[in-house]
Amino acid sequence: QVQLVESGGGLVQPGGSLRLSCAASGNIASIVAMGWYRQAAGKRRELVAISHRDSITNYADSVRGRFTISRDNTQNTVALQMNSLKPDDTAVYYCNALTRSYAGYWGQGTQVTVSS
Repeated sequence: QVQLVESGGGLVQPGGSLRLSCAASGNIASIVAMGWYRQAAGKRRELVAISHRDSITNYADSVRGRFTISRDNTQNTVALQMNSLKPDDTAVYYCNALTRSYAGYWGQGTQVTVSS
């Protein structure tokens, strides 16, 4: 079992920045990738960014160049730095951890609202 706790959401104006953090606990040795997903109202949950154990990262096209995912394996945390935020980035953001056995775990979600 892996537990994930997110922090850092909130309200920001267009063009602003936010940083999300996620702390993992439990069977952290089994984690092979950590990432962020988001779900806007009325839409499906989508991948935002993912960081693999070998440091390979992947981003959704819509956020590449604006968002940066970083992972600290010693602290068992993953962060998402979000810059140049747009109203379309408004969503609930979820931290995700994938284990060797392909089990996926989710945080409780944190709301990000981009509005003037």
